[in-house]
Parts: sequence; C-alpha cells; structure tokens
Amino acid sequence: MAEPTSKRRIFLSACEPSAEVHCANLIRTAQNHGLQGQIEWVGVGGSQMEKAGCAILENTVRRAAMLHNAFGQIGFFYRVLKKVRSFLETQPVDLVIVCDSPAFNFHVAKAARRLGIPVLFYVAPQLWAWAPWRIGKLRKSCTKLACILPFEEDWFCSRNIDAKFVGNPLFDDISIDFTESYKDYTGYDPRKVKVALFPGSRNAEMKSLWPAMQKIAIQIKQKWPEASFIACAASEEKLELLRKRKITGLKCEFTVGNVYETADKADFALVASGSATLQVAAAGCPMVILYQSSRILWHLVGRWLIRTRFLSLVNILAGREVVTEFMPYFSSIRPVADRCSQVIGNRTLLMKTSMELENLVAPLTHGSAGEEVLQMALSLIPDPVRQEKDLALESHLRPSNRSGR
Repeated sequence: MAEPTSKRRIFLSACEPSAEVHCANLIRTAQNHGLQGQIEWVGVGGSQMEKAGCAILENTVRRAAMLHNAFGQIGFFYRVLKKVRSFLETQPVDLVIVCDSPAFNFHVAKAARRLGIPVLFYVAPQLWAWAPWRIGKLRKSCTKLACILPFEEDWFCSRNIDAKFVGNPLFDDISIDFTESYKDYTGYDPRKVKVALFPGSRNAEMKSLWPAMQKIAIQIKQKWPEASFIACAASEEKLELLRKRKITGLKCEFTVGNVYETADKADFALVASGSATLQVAAAGCPMVILYQSSRILWHLVGRWLIRTRFLSLVNILAGREVVTEFMPYFSSIRPVADRCSQVIGNRTLLMKTSMELENLVAPLTHGSAGEEVLQMALSLIPDPVRQEKDLALESHLRPSNRSGR
C-alpha cells in the first residue's frame, strides 16, 4: 500500500485562451509561495497551463469557439466531459477550479459536487447579463465564487452565493500609474494617427473580425493618409493566422502579446469585444468595440436573452456609453468606419475619453487576483498536517472509557 502523502490535487478546467492564462498564473502564484511540492495540478486546458506545471488531460483551448461556431464542437466537448467525470470518479481530487466558459464548466462543477468535491468558480458567469434564472444552478454547483468585476460580489451575495471580488487577473502583471498615464494628445495630428487593431484571440473572432478591421483601417487611411496601424495577436500561432489573412491594400505592423503596452503606444484602437477592452481602457486608449454574430441567431435568441443596456465590459462598468460599441454588427462596416474617423478627428473627445477610461478601470487593478484566488483555494482544501494535529489533540482531550475513571 502506498504511503500517504500531504500533496493535494487541484483540478483545473479552462477552455478559452484568457482562462488558460488565468489558470497558468494561478499555478505560478502558488509556486512563488513555495507550494510546488504540496499541490499537484491536473486538468483540461492548454499549453500555457502545461508549461506552468499542470498535467493536461485534454487540450480544450485549441478548440475554443463562440456561439454559432460552438455547435460543431459539441461532440468534442462531450467526450472531454466524459473523460473529466471518469477522472474525478477514479482519482482523489481535493478541489476543482473552473475558470470562465460556464456552458462547459457548469457540467464539470456539477460532476464534482456530486462527488463531494468543493468547487471554486474563478471568473463569475455573467448571469446578471443574460441568464439570472440560472442562479439556482450556480448555487448548487459552486462552493465559492471569485468575481473579477466589482459590482458582481454584491449581486451574487444577495442571491446567497459565497462570492468575493478578487480584482481582475488581467492586471496582475501590469504596473500602472493612473496619475500620469492618460493620454493628453499634446501635439496630436489626426493625419498621423496611430491605430491599434485587436481582432481577438479565438479563431472564430479572428475569422469574422480581422477582415472587417482591415477594411475599416483602409477607409481610415483614405481619410487620414499618414495613419499607421499595428495588429496585436495573442500568440505566435495567432500571429501567423493574421498574416495569412491579411488583405491587399493595407500596410500593417504586427506584434505578439501585451495588449496594454500596444494600446499605450496608440492613439486609438479597434477592439473585439471581450477582456482586451479592459486592458485597452487601462492604457487610456479610446476605442470602438466590435462583435459579429449570426443575424438569425441574434434576432431569434440573442436579443431576448441579454438583460443589460450595453454589451461591452467597458460600458457595462460605466453604466453608460463611454465608447461606441457595434455589438453585434452583421455586414456593413461603413457605420463603424465613419464613427472611427469621427473620434480620430476630435482631439477633445479623445482626451476626455482617455481620462474616463482610466478612472473607470483603476478599481480593477488593486491587489492581485492570483493571490486572492490562491487563498480562496487553500481555504477549501483540508490541511492534512493540521488535521493530524487536531485529531491528536481531540484524542488527548477525549475522556477515557477505562473503568474507575
């Protein structure tokens, strides 16, 4: 029989590139605290999690999809779910952490809770936006909830979910001085505007938004002839996809990685809806936000599910339209290009928007989400050493059953 070990096993589940980054950073945070010999990480995710030290049962990040593109992935994720369930049933697991992707991770969480395994949701599902009736499902499958938007803690706690705002993991590795970093556009010339393009990290986003962004850039160039463009990709692999899909007529620089640094050097940005909008906002970079959907699905389902006035995270946090969002747009890019040119040509609007964006995002950057989530995770895992001491103390204090006592 194997010797008992004090090492605890944490199962991670991530399907999206951003979720994978959060999970990889969580592993590194634990390692920085000297816990690499005490925690075994295993789960489903991607190569970044694997490099950080997680044993990957299945690479789910490569198959990340959106809305109508997700239907083709149902068979794949059903097989992954069966593998996850089998692992949880046959291997000892002390904690399950599911990160984002509620459509898949609700099933993982449900399987874990049926086996009595505590579940930490890292990134709260946005039920406040589109599915408040699913709160009961979350309550049953969630032990603790880590929120990355400030208002979410009160929203979920008022519905009897043990929730805590942990900060936003997008800013764990970014040091920002908000007193000096907003753009004042001194000496700004719209004819030489620097435009950053962020077409998203998912293949489906890149397929639908990257051609549109290039066409919009060409129209901006026609109005502002000395404009320059830089496109930011999440990885070398995504960069190659952008290069292969580059259209004729656009001169564009390419870079990999840091959204904040790229936006910090730009005057204006065109951004795919998602977490990148918050990093662009932290750089004080005015933007127009894009999201494309199936016209049929949007009118049949989407428009009836959405409960918020705005759809982009920036405007949701503000409770008003700080930046223009085209969510969704279906085919014509003319209104998008016209709005971009209007903003680019208005120095006063650019400066005002830059200040508003930084003031809006500043509360998200306090503390470290990785540190907070790690502490939440450890609080859910029984400490075997402490348990042994507690049992010894209990045994010492327990009255003896021997006669005469």
